[in-house]
Formats: sequence, C-alpha cells, structure tokens
Amino acid sequence: MDFEILTNALGGLALFLLAMLLMTEGLNVFAGGGLKQLLGRWTSTPLRGVFAGILVTGVVQSSSAVTVATIGFVNAGVLTLRQALGVIFGTNVGTTMTGWLVSLVGFGFKIEAFALPILTLGVMLRLGCSSKRCNGLGMALAGFGLFFLGLAFLKDATGGLAAAYGAGVAQGNISGNLGTFLLVGFVATVLTQSSSAAIAIVLTAAASGMLGIENAAAAVIGANLGTTSTALIAVLKATSNAKRLALGHIVFNVLTGIVALALLPVLLWLVAQLGDALDIEGSPAAILALFHSVFNVLGVVIMLPLAGRLETLLGHLFRSAEEDMGRPRHLDLTLPATPALAVSALNQELLRLRAMVAEMMRAALSGALPTEEVEKRSQAVHSLAEAVNGFVGMVRTEAMPRSVADELAHALFTVRYLQEAARLSPRMLRLRRQEWRLPQAAPRASLEEIMTAALGCVSLASHAQEPAKDDAERTLALKKFQELYGRTKQTLLDAAVNGELSVELTDGMLDLLSATRRAVEQLVKGDRLLRSPAQAKEIEAEKNGNGPATSAAA
Repeated sequence: MDFEILTNALGGLALFLLAMLLMTEGLNVFAGGGLKQLLGRWTSTPLRGVFAGILVTGVVQSSSAVTVATIGFVNAGVLTLRQALGVIFGTNVGTTMTGWLVSLVGFGFKIEAFALPILTLGVMLRLGCSSKRCNGLGMALAGFGLFFLGLAFLKDATGGLAAAYGAGVAQGNISGNLGTFLLVGFVATVLTQSSSAAIAIVLTAAASGMLGIENAAAAVIGANLGTTSTALIAVLKATSNAKRLALGHIVFNVLTGIVALALLPVLLWLVAQLGDALDIEGSPAAILALFHSVFNVLGVVIMLPLAGRLETLLGHLFRSAEEDMGRPRHLDLTLPATPALAVSALNQELLRLRAMVAEMMRAALSGALPTEEVEKRSQAVHSLAEAVNGFVGMVRTEAMPRSVADELAHALFTVRYLQEAARLSPRMLRLRRQEWRLPQAAPRASLEEIMTAALGCVSLASHAQEPAKDDAERTLALKKFQELYGRTKQTLLDAAVNGELSVELTDGMLDLLSATRRAVEQLVKGDRLLRSPAQAKEIEAEKNGNGPATSAAA
C-alpha cells in the first residue's frame, strides 16, 4: 500500500474524529443545557423518548454522547429505565443523520469550496466572541468544516486504493463473507468510539468502488453494533438501573442487527426501490445511508411495543442489596381479594419495614456506615414504603369490615412515620460526623450523651413484635431523650454566645440536632402504632400539639 494513501486515510480519520468532538462539544455549549433539559423533561412515555433521542442525537451528532448523558440521568434518578429505553432507541435513528451528511453533501459538492470558509468562520467566532454560546457555535462550525475536510482525505485515500487494486476493486469485489465485514464495522467503531467515523469510512469505500453494496451494508450493521461499547464503558461503576439500560442498549442493537442481517436481501431491495423513488439510486453512499436509517427505524418499530416487557426482564438483573431490601417479601398480589389475609401479610411487611428503619438509624447514630450507604438504605425504605402504600390501595378497593378498614388506615400512618424517620437518617449521620468540630468540653459531652440516648430509644422501639412489659421503659427513654435535646440545644447556644462555636457551625448543628429529635420521635410513633393500633387517635393528637409526646406507649 502506498505510504501517501495510508497517511491520507489515517489523517482523514483523525480529522473526522476531531471534528465530531468539536461539533458535539460546541453544540452542547451553544444549546446552553437545553438539550439535557429536553432529555430530562420530554420523555414521559417511551414513544416521546424515541423522538427526544432522535432530535438530540441529530443535533449534537453523537449517539455516544447522548447515550452517556442518558445513563447519567438514570444514575441520578431523573429518568426511569422505561423512559431511558425510548431515548436509547431514538439515538440509533438519530445517529443515521451523519451518514446522510456524508452521502448528500460530502459526495455531491466540491468539499474544499465550502469546508474551508466554514472552518474559518468557526475559528473567528471561537476566538473573537466573548459570549459562551457564541464560542460554542464557533466550535461547532469549526468542527463542521473539519468534518468535511476529513471526509475529503478519506475520499482521496479510498480512491487511491481503488486505483491501486484495479478493476476487481472498482466493481466492489473485495473477497470476504458478510460476517467478515460485520466484524470490520464493529471493530472500527470500538477502536474509534464513533460509529459515525466507522460508517463514514464504509460510505467512502463504497462510493469509490472498494466495497459492494452488500458487503458495505454488513459493515454498517457491524458499526451499529459497535456503539454498545460506549455504553458498557460508561456503566462500569454505575447504578444497577444504569447497567440495565446499557444491557437494554445491547439487546436493541443486537436484535436489530440480527433482523437486518437476516433480511439483508429484502432490505436492500426495499432500499433500492426507495432510492429509485428518491432519485438517489446512482449513489452507493446515499443508498447505504438510507439502509442505515431503514433498519434502525425497523428496530424501533419492533422493540418499542416490547419496551415494557424488556423493562420487566431487565428489572430482575443487576439487583443490588438495597433493591432487594426495597422489595416486599410478604405482599402477594393475590391477597387483596381477601382483606383479612392481606392485613396479616401487611403487618409482617410493616414489622420488616420497622426493623430496616431502626437498623439504619442505629448505623447513622453510631457512624458505622458511610453516608452513601445510609442514603442507599433510606432509598430502599422509600421504595418499600411506596410498595406498601400501593398494596393498601389495592386492598381498599375490596369490600371489608370496618375493623379491617381501620387497620389499613393505621398501616398508612405507620408507613408515613417510618418513612419520615428514614428520610432524616442521613442528617443524623451528618450530625455524628460534625462532632469533631465541637470543643472537648460541654458541647461535645452533651452531644455524645444525646446520641447515646437516641440509640437507646431506637433499640427499645425495634425489639418486641407485640405489646410488651417494658412499655414504661420505652416512655421513660423517650422522655429522657427529649429532655437531653433541650439541654444540648441550650449548651450549643451558650457555647456560641461565649465564642466557642461560630454562628454558622451552631446553626448547622442545631438543624441536624432537630432532625435527629424528629427522626427518633417518628420511629417511636410508628412503633407504638404498629404494636397498638388503638393509640392512633392519641398519636395523631400528639402530632397536632394536643397531647404530650411522651404519653404512654402501651
């Protein structure tokens, strides 16, 4: 192979990859976060997610960037798995726009005639503008110019190869089966981390006569499969949901690739008919761009109705310990039809929920777990609480005695108290973490004393499953804790007045101390209601300030 041809090919590929980076980054800056907001808000259904994925990918010209952003949204909990699946389906269609750019513009005009002016304008905007969005536009235009310059080098290189190999190549007769070209497309995408770059190489090779349409189509399918590598890299340390999304991406691309390969003769015939209607039958690159779009749209048509089932299947994979904790163990969906049995199962689940909350609070008060772990457990409690609430809602649709209806109402109150205690637990841990900032004297000793008292309340509130003989001890422990809260609060205020603590630190400590008090009281209320539902009215009166917080626990 001539050295000049090789350098043209590698240089063209390098320019192309640089152009894609500049275009993606520049358009993201120019959009000012609007594209990410679109992903976060306009994905209420999988179908809308598909359109959002097509639009955003078409604008930023990078399915990999959109895929990574979508995984980030799933990690953060902004998108559900089902919403994100729609976006991923859409990115596969949106990324085909690069092929259309290459085929319709890159081979239809003298590239240098407009690539250099666009590049010049982009650099001028990037260097001359003070506005961030203007800089982004300049970067995108510069990338656009480099995109076509890189394409020009690739055209020269593939044209040189076609001339060097002679007539056999000119007729698209490079030997090899479809599997070989499928692998070539896949490897090219994995190495460049850009399916657009791999497809641009395939399109230029087909346009120069190096590849026949059938072999080039197989390489395009392989390039489409190669995009899954980006998702796999992005989820190496991601959440379970993000890993499920990456697997969903793989499932979509693999199934779409299998269908496209199995129906390759049919699809190529269909594309030829469409190409004839669109008057592009004489352009191999345009035919391949059309093929790329058609088989990805076909994949969306096949997979979109199956999104719900795919989500269910993926939900059973990559389950973390926290997710297992957040799933009901006693609530069977056949039980709501028999309310009496449903209430029995519900009580078992509530006992489990109370144990989870108490264990998490003990870990927070003792500082035994890192903040991230406590927050994960808090989320698990929230998930289980929502499942319990949903189960109660199902049971309440059935006919039942008044006593059963009252028990269901008490269950909802219990869940609310326990859920609130769990929500505040991470703040209790932050209070424990702030202890080192206090002086060694009274403030630190006072804080240690109230944390010990809080641990005592939590332990007493999580032991018995039935009304116990030590109810008086529970009441006494809560009363002592509340008295210590008042004394600790006053100790912190006195230290601030004496200049031992800054106002900012004092304010933060008081806020965290208040959260600890409320968390302990909410756990105790939930425990009392679980052990003795007859106290529901009394507990609600305490909430409204009409009764003492330390009233009898039995």
